[in-house]
Amino acid sequence: MDMKKYAAEAIGTFWLTFAGCGSAVIAAGFPQVGIGLVGVSLAFGLSVVTMAYAIGHISGCHLNPAVTVGLAAGGRFPTGQILPYIVAQVVGAIVAAALLYVIASGAPGFDVTKGFASNGFGAHSPGQYGMVVCFLTEVVMTMMFLFVIMGATHGRAPAGFAPLAIGLALVMIHLVSIPVTNTSVNPARSTGPALFVGGWALAQLWLFWVAPLIGGALGGVVYRWLSEEPAGVVAGVKTA
Repeated sequence: MDMKKYAAEAIGTFWLTFAGCGSAVIAAGFPQVGIGLVGVSLAFGLSVVTMAYAIGHISGCHLNPAVTVGLAAGGRFPTGQILPYIVAQVVGAIVAAALLYVIASGAPGFDVTKGFASNGFGAHSPGQYGMVVCFLTEVVMTMMFLFVIMGATHGRAPAGFAPLAIGLALVMIHLVSIPVTNTSVNPARSTGPALFVGGWALAQLWLFWVAPLIGGALGGVVYRWLSEEPAGVVAGVKTA
């Protein structure tokens, strides 16, 4: 049963990374009909909504190491499952980035060094934002993302609507923070593209692990203090 959870997390994170980053790499700037910043934001949010309905009952649909750590910090996920969930998520993101690279490189003039939807700060921030500001942005955005997740999956929240609330929260996060960091709030999503860009993307990847993990933990702890009961483990089917 645990292996099915990990497989679900890998598949879900694959979809989030491929759909979200793919929208940025392939469709965002397409001549005359590109989807732009709003389209990319929607793609990330919709990837979460669709997967939450597809695999939420299997694994809890975390798709994000920061979400896994945040739920554990909030008392809603077993700490012993953190590492295998994170490994599955990173594997899914890397496979997605690999497939996206194969597809994107089929276009004339493709240059992976131009970013490939990687996250960055300073000269590699879309808006040239500095490291401290980017770190703060990632912490706050991830913290609020976890706050929404904790609330939407709470025992007293309207049943069946959690995927919509969580997906729309991710859309809002991207609408605000794409110009700042190209929006991570997800270390796995950041790792996949960074491995193919190399160089600066790998050198700056630390921020997109440290800041989201801090933010996720803060969001989980704050919501746990605000509303402890009733709760519920966000891990899909019961572990055998």
